[in-house]
Amino acid sequence: MASPRSILLSSLLLASSATAQDFGSSGRSEEAFSYIQPENTTILTQYGSSPAVYPSPNITSDGTWASALVKAKDFLSLLTLEEKAYMVTGAPGPCVGNIYPIPRLNFSGLCLQDGPLSIRVADYASVFEAGVTAASSWDRKLLYERAYAMGEEFKGKGAQVALAPVAGPLGRSAYGGRNWEGFAADPYLTGVAMEESIKGFQDAGVQATAKHYIANEQETMRNPEYNDNATLTDVLYEAVSANLDDRTMHELYLWPFANAVRANVASVMCSYQRLNGSYACQNSKALNGLLKEELGFQGYVMSDWGGTHSGVAAIEAGLDMDMPGGIGMYGLYPEAGSFFGGNVTTAVNNGTLDVSRLDDMILRIMTPYYALNQDVDFPSVDESGADLNTFSPRSTWLRDWNFTGEYGRDVRGDHGSIIRRHAAEATILLKNVNNALPLKAPKIIAVFGNDAGDDTQGFLNQVDFEYGTLSAGGGSGTGRLTYLSTPLNAINNRASQDGALVQYWLNNTLIESSEMPALWNPKTPEVCLVFLKTWAEEGADREHLSTDWNGDDVVESVASYCNNTVVITHSSGINTLPWADHENVTAIVAAHYPGQESGNSIVEVLYGDVNPSGRLPYTIAFNGTDYNAPPTTGINSTGVEDWQTWFDEKLEIDYRYFDANNISVRYEFGFGLSYTTFAISDIQAEALVDDITATPEAQATVPGGNPALWESIYNVTVSLNNTGDVCGATVPQLYVTFPDSAPAGTPPYQLRGFEKVTLEAGECQTVSFELMRRDISYWDIISQEWVIPQGDFTISVGHSSRDFEQVTTITPIAA
Repeated sequence: MASPRSILLSSLLLASSATAQDFGSSGRSEEAFSYIQPENTTILTQYGSSPAVYPSPNITSDGTWASALVKAKDFLSLLTLEEKAYMVTGAPGPCVGNIYPIPRLNFSGLCLQDGPLSIRVADYASVFEAGVTAASSWDRKLLYERAYAMGEEFKGKGAQVALAPVAGPLGRSAYGGRNWEGFAADPYLTGVAMEESIKGFQDAGVQATAKHYIANEQETMRNPEYNDNATLTDVLYEAVSANLDDRTMHELYLWPFANAVRANVASVMCSYQRLNGSYACQNSKALNGLLKEELGFQGYVMSDWGGTHSGVAAIEAGLDMDMPGGIGMYGLYPEAGSFFGGNVTTAVNNGTLDVSRLDDMILRIMTPYYALNQDVDFPSVDESGADLNTFSPRSTWLRDWNFTGEYGRDVRGDHGSIIRRHAAEATILLKNVNNALPLKAPKIIAVFGNDAGDDTQGFLNQVDFEYGTLSAGGGSGTGRLTYLSTPLNAINNRASQDGALVQYWLNNTLIESSEMPALWNPKTPEVCLVFLKTWAEEGADREHLSTDWNGDDVVESVASYCNNTVVITHSSGINTLPWADHENVTAIVAAHYPGQESGNSIVEVLYGDVNPSGRLPYTIAFNGTDYNAPPTTGINSTGVEDWQTWFDEKLEIDYRYFDANNISVRYEFGFGLSYTTFAISDIQAEALVDDITATPEAQATVPGGNPALWESIYNVTVSLNNTGDVCGATVPQLYVTFPDSAPAGTPPYQLRGFEKVTLEAGECQTVSFELMRRDISYWDIISQEWVIPQGDFTISVGHSSRDFEQVTTITPIAA
């Protein structure tokens, strides 16, 4: 375990904020940490704790939700105290999360449903491409379109709240088990993806939930372990504590959540693990201080399922909704009662909890409801989802649910065609020797790998299924497929148009054996397509970065006999690809988790119907040991507090780490090939603001924080030319290098702009990147402000984080 580092108390973050007394025999008070910092004094301590921030800020009447807040106040005025208590407490019902209806007020309740790539507990719903796949497109319009289509399906099934999108995990560790649910190992790209996704969901009339807040970067020991699971009172180990400093929090992990709040996200889900010693769902610095005060968040904070560990302490720290309502992991122990529910009524009556705090919780919950017009003709919950819901089956319900709409509604529309296009546009071409791709109507094709064919154990993906293509990962972020286009079926369909012969071998054990030569019949194929897969799921971090089912050996075996071996990976993220330089491996394609149109989308890329334009949202290193920041995988003592993860790498994750330490990589962040070529020229940078100041003008906080941080202060333009002979899209990327006056630890290059551009052969276009104040500022731990440092910034524009064609400098603040 790395040693914690001493820093200024003013820079500390996220200590236990559970200073309020808990209530009820079912509650467990957290150890209280209280620090007082006299004005203008410096106190040295260690990160891993932080000051408490009280009270929880109230929702304001400013901004786009003003009229909705008026309706929410009218609704609040009609509630009894008991109704108020159960408005903030989840309960068993037809959805993954439920707030019960109040018929006398014509309130139909709230239905909360997973997840980030599909409405999971539903029939006749689509399975979209995963977050990492969508991010690989580097396409703002695609990200919005995906979320809007998903939102249509959530609404069609009667779900007011979608538990998506995901900015935590960000991707600190290459081994993170849920990285695929999120977007990219970069705060800027993830921030854009969050903002576009939230706009898409909410434009479709569904509340988005930004999760998991915050520093939720591993699955290992994410929840506490108990000696007695019947009562959940005897703690064996507290959940792992993510320990990080103030600057790292602001510039990495908080960054995309700021984008989410700026997009007026309805809710934020707090995460399971501890944060500098305190559970994230009762950390007053994180919830009250950063989210509600600094970022001006106006919606409600809900707990992850079972992430609530106290009552009043969590409420005072900023938690607004307890999900799913019972105590413990997933609320599986209803006999233990609830930290919220009736305990909230008791706490108000005995003076432990001020009713004004409870009222603010309800206003935060109901204002987005009215802002999205969910009180007007919103579809009822589809009863078929209740019959599929094993999370809270009907036998657990405490009240009846009034089902009025059609049973088993088909909400898929034409979304299959959208998913097919999205997955193709997000596919990344990593290697292409001698123009092996696109395929040119080969007459003999061999298909290899247990990822190519049908899922022989059903459409609900699971970690131990050997045969079948992998379209999504596991856990609450997965989807329930209604159909699946497999690579083998799609290849057969395409080959039949060319009169081609397709041979296939789907048993990896057979393929990697010494019997390979006997497989060729009647002669060596013109192309060998090898399909590999890598599973990842909620609740477990990855044990390695290789492909599963001996995929590396499969490639070596095929390539030893086939001089035109094309490898396609369906993976949760990073694979180290040790065979990438094999002379017979002519092409490598990364397709991630493409959703239900997997086969059709990959065939369109392989045959050139779609020119690949995906780009890596992470770095592929040569070896797994090249990556820093692995998850905590074990402890050597039995102390209840001993699970700790120290974010000592600070700002240096993924490409920032490799660049800062000058480490060679196999494929860098932002990398991707095309079937054509592009050139970037004529960079220009123009200041949009006169007399730029080092710190932003003090303005009233709006959702997203100080609006001055979001003002564009520079415009950078380049000329982009398709120098090849086919139409295609590319992604020019802008990286910023801060001047030497910036604090130590500032990464050498940081992504601060990108655009997806489609050009015809020979076409030229001017591409603009607007730099906001936040983009060229660092978080100063002393002044607690975003600061533009003095001196020259280097602006580099190119095709990836290590392939720059144009460079210029700007000097916002003269030395």
